[in-house]
Amino acid sequence: MTGRRDELADNLAVVQERIAAACRGCGRDPAEVTTVVVTKTWPESDVRLLADLGVRNVGENRDQEASVKAADLADLDLVWHFVGQLQRNKAASVVSYADVVHSVDRVSLVAALDRAAQREDRYLDALVQVSLHGDPGRGGADPGDVLAVARAVAASERLRLAGLMAVAPLGEDPAAAFARLAPLRQQVLTEFPDATWLSAGMSGDLEEAIAAGATHVRVGSAVLGRRPDVR
Repeated sequence: MTGRRDELADNLAVVQERIAAACRGCGRDPAEVTTVVVTKTWPESDVRLLADLGVRNVGENRDQEASVKAADLADLDLVWHFVGQLQRNKAASVVSYADVVHSVDRVSLVAALDRAAQREDRYLDALVQVSLHGDPGRGGADPGDVLAVARAVAASERLRLAGLMAVAPLGEDPAAAFARLAPLRQQVLTEFPDATWLSAGMSGDLEEAIAAGATHVRVGSAVLGRRPDVR
């Protein structure tokens, strides 16, 4: 276990230096960037080690796995981020443990999350996921629908509109993809000045995301290593 802890500590240090270097390159303060460590398929023991190393923001994208993990690790002071595609029938489960949902991409999902949050007597931060690829099967609101989804979140009782989220399409220059977020983000900020979060960038493209203004990067393999082949 000591070996694994050292491995995670070393990987975290490398990621934090990458973030610091990216911030230096665009004149930003590294303190503006939150690292969400995505622990999908990794055991609870790794999450405990990460927490011991100072990680507080943990991401998951499969409700079946995340709900069990969050319950078993309830003794830790963690902020749980749900970052995967979300069906309405899973909204109640996700709301029971998640503090932040990054993948809100349609008005019907906003309503389901809000109803579940009211039943649970919880509040949570919501990010509107923007589709940068044009493929509805991969999640994300069409750019033309982003403001409508944002307005629905802002009008809800228990969701706080925190900002936007996006994933760079495979095979495309991530800098070019993330640049397309700028006008959408400005539209949202003009109407909702407190919606300042931008969740963009993963292990392979966090530098480009930070240059585009990301406030949250979702990092899995760069910290935890290659994912186990678990289905």
